[in-house]
Amino acid sequence: MEPRTPWQALARPRRFPRTAWPWRAVVYLVSGAAVGAFALLVLLVLVGFSVFLVGLPLLPLAGVALGGLERRRLRLVDRDPAADPHRVPGAPGLAAWLRVRVREQATWRELGYAVLLATVLWPLDLIVLAVGLGLPAALLSAPVQLAASGGEEAKVVKAYLVTSYPQALAAALLGLALLPLLLYPLTALAGARAALARALLAPREAELRDRIGEVTASRARLAAAFEAERRRIERDLHDGAQQRLVALTMTLGLARYDVPPGPLADQLAKAHEEAGRVLTELRELIHGIHPQVLADYGLTAALTDAADRSTVPVDVDVDERAGVDAGEGGRGGGGLPRLPAAVESAAYFAAREALANLARHSGATRARVTARHADGLLRLTVEDDGRGGADPARGSGLTGLADRLAVLDGTLSITSPPGGPTALRVEIPCGVRSVSSSPRTASSSARD
Repeated sequence: MEPRTPWQALARPRRFPRTAWPWRAVVYLVSGAAVGAFALLVLLVLVGFSVFLVGLPLLPLAGVALGGLERRRLRLVDRDPAADPHRVPGAPGLAAWLRVRVREQATWRELGYAVLLATVLWPLDLIVLAVGLGLPAALLSAPVQLAASGGEEAKVVKAYLVTSYPQALAAALLGLALLPLLLYPLTALAGARAALARALLAPREAELRDRIGEVTASRARLAAAFEAERRRIERDLHDGAQQRLVALTMTLGLARYDVPPGPLADQLAKAHEEAGRVLTELRELIHGIHPQVLADYGLTAALTDAADRSTVPVDVDVDERAGVDAGEGGRGGGGLPRLPAAVESAAYFAAREALANLARHSGATRARVTARHADGLLRLTVEDDGRGGADPARGSGLTGLADRLAVLDGTLSITSPPGGPTALRVEIPCGVRSVSSSPRTASSSARD
């Protein structure tokens, strides 16, 4: 495994000098010294203008800008990118952006890091570079310094007096030996600097939890908007296009009886039959968008209705006390409570997709749908006695269902060994919305 930080690279001391990590550390410290010196200049200017209350509001923004630059510069010695800890403002505009930034802890941590870099860290970087690179470079240049002085004497690093070329060569050899040795502590300091920068500039655990919470809430809002749009399309089709087709079918039917037998009557009969088929297809389409029985009576009745429509006999068990043989048209007692609409819809379409798949591909002679709600979790299982070998990667529609369940923090798993049986399991965390309708009501809705 390739090292991702300087400290991981130092854990392999023999290989370390032959890697790029020493020079990445040198570039990180050199650029840190340059950025720190510039940050000191900017902070001094802003503090000076703060006397006139002009630079004071700009100080936190200077920290934000520097924090973004330092997170990018961190990639020199840390291959794991540091995420931006700032939240996206809920409204556009500079004022909204400023309000969010001023209230964030990350903004003030970045300002603290800017002050630390401008006052302590960049001079420390220079000292380390002077010792780790400057000292070996000065010793290596001893022959050059002696030659420049006319061969008389030269002071190396202001302390070691060299009066002959053998002494100068010995100093150069010492510098050559020190250079790779001093790269070890220099790289270790670069790793410590990077760890400090990550600790101050990367998101904290609480900030990551808040961001995950925002993403989860956003996904839930998108799912709710999607469901609302599906309901609107269903309502428009039901109240608009379907009613027009019903009127057209009735008009064509009346026209058939008003026209005497002949070619025109035959054409009207064909048009009447075609309008009836279109009306049937439209009703199936509306049912597929969002079945009315699901909206009115809940998941228990909807699962029973889906089982009734299946070409394979299906046993439906939605109660701890008894199952229901829906394949034979039976009805049983008990049922699930009313759950959030998005949960009921996702569970229903998962069951319907599973039943459609087993009817088309499994060769099953019987199936079973089991649904339980306990401890705030809905568990739905669809089992069949078919040939098995189901693979979601082959475009069965289950991949899309898994994505839809993920929006609700739900999971979908399939067990389908060759030869069967196949079991599809869905788990969705949810609460109870209201008390479920009675079995009699659900049954009558399913029959309608």
